[in-house]
Amino acid sequence: MSFLRGFDGSDSTRAEPLTSGPGLYEERRSTRSGHIAFGTLACRVCDAPVAPAGPMSPADPLACPFCDHLATVRDFLSLSPPTRPARVEVRIRRRARP
Repeated sequence: MSFLRGFDGSDSTRAEPLTSGPGLYEERRSTRSGHIAFGTLACRVCDAPVAPAGPMSPADPLACPFCDHLATVRDFLSLSPPTRPARVEVRIRRRARP
């Protein structure tokens, strides 16, 4: 199967660009990536991994499921490599203007 005709440089046929099929389109978003780093969420007391229930801010309270240590998310977060099984993605998000 040939995507372009005349690839060998012959003048007998012209190269034709590929076209998309019916109902297909390309979506390009103009937003910037908010990714900052990958890290690990683990308890500083017992080193047990902590899984977040969803997006959290650094000041949100978080409890260790093993030893019940209670602190803020920033106290559980480690950005030092290598990341361990409780790997999380640290992202930044703009707040909506009022």
